[in-house]
Amino acid sequence: MDYFPIFMKLRGEPCLVVGGGEVALRKVRLLRSAEAAVTVVAPELVAELRAMAGAGEIRHVDGRFSGEQLAGMRLVVAATDDRRVNLAVAEAGRVQGIPVNVVDDPDISSYITPAIVDRSPLVIALSTGGGVPVLARLLRARLESLIPAGFGRLAGFAARFRDRVKARFGDVEARRIFWESVLEGPVADAVMLGNDEAACAEMEKRLASADDKPTGAVYLVGAGPGNPDLLTFRALRLMQQADVVLYDKLVAPELLELVRRDAERIYVGKARANHALPQEDINQLMVRLAQEGRRVVRLKGGDPFTFGRGGEEIETLAAHGIPFEVVPGITSASGAAAYAGIPLTHRDYAQSVVFVTGHRKDDSIDLDWPALTRPEQTVVVYMGVSTARELCDAFIAHGKPAETPAAVVEWATTARQRTVTGTLASLPEVIARHGVQSPALIIIGEVVKLAETLSWYRRIESEPVTIRN
Repeated sequence: MDYFPIFMKLRGEPCLVVGGGEVALRKVRLLRSAEAAVTVVAPELVAELRAMAGAGEIRHVDGRFSGEQLAGMRLVVAATDDRRVNLAVAEAGRVQGIPVNVVDDPDISSYITPAIVDRSPLVIALSTGGGVPVLARLLRARLESLIPAGFGRLAGFAARFRDRVKARFGDVEARRIFWESVLEGPVADAVMLGNDEAACAEMEKRLASADDKPTGAVYLVGAGPGNPDLLTFRALRLMQQADVVLYDKLVAPELLELVRRDAERIYVGKARANHALPQEDINQLMVRLAQEGRRVVRLKGGDPFTFGRGGEEIETLAAHGIPFEVVPGITSASGAAAYAGIPLTHRDYAQSVVFVTGHRKDDSIDLDWPALTRPEQTVVVYMGVSTARELCDAFIAHGKPAETPAAVVEWATTARQRTVTGTLASLPEVIARHGVQSPALIIIGEVVKLAETLSWYRRIESEPVTIRN
């Protein structure tokens, strides 16, 4: 971060604004909204500032800036149209160790003022590091429309019960879980509707009946193909509520940044013949963590029920009586095809699509070859990079033409995405030559030849493809 975000309590604290124009007026209003004791230094004031000074709302020093005026100030704003004066204010603040903001000049400021969404006591601050304040204001406008004024009432309501909840729940995790259930349930609904009496009654009921021991649960969450923008709202919400997150190699690092910061993260990555934790150990780990009362998110690339071993995991959870939920995600095949510009079905080329794994539990490739080699069909192979030669040879041996177009999509939907095309005959060499590694998907079928025309996200690295007439 270029700037460390912080909220300062300025009620009754002395703050200085240098300048008496419209820009200075905006800063004075902001400081006054925080109940700061504001002094304005300027030879002239706009009408509203004069009125404030006349009413005793601010103190006016009639004259030009000098460094001595910073003595005892907690915060300073330079809002003149003379950069020499602004530089002098910034330098005086640096020498005296007082934060100074020079309006629209982040290079000489020691702090910047963010765009603010005020739902007091809930306050949201947005910043672009002073580089593009218009963008911050645009985002603020969006948040203003998304966050009703009632959230301010909800924050105030919760604050009234803070000490009682803390006394009721000695365990920090139990306290957090209780608050999350309150802030998303009937209590919050009543507060948002302005029915304080009903909210208080429901809160009292919750406090009287709450169990100190939290109830654990496991959530199998589909993380999608890699791009954080492709997460579902439900997935994001659970990731930000989890106590523990189990993740593997297929979960992009950018996705982990969305997990609650104080959640425990456990890597349980699996690659062919190289498991950080065997599947059975992962299953038992989820059971143990849930039995400890923790909320566990099992974060899976793509969709939990599409070659994600989700079925095996929830069988174990069900056998131990652990509450669970499955949150679907965009499966990797859909994401890779869409971002590579390869339609999985097309009226002219493919009337069906088949998803298949590149190797079975015993690492064999003894697949249903008659079904996989049908004409006018697209085949998507998961986990097939390491067995690409055996797979392509088997496709050809079972009647699929060697010149059938084929593609491999690596790190689909992310900034690292690469798509390389070839044929069934050339694909193994293509994968080796380009150094393609997992996570990657193989797509086989006539639809692949559309990639050159329809690709919109990343360029296609094409190998010679012979197209059948």
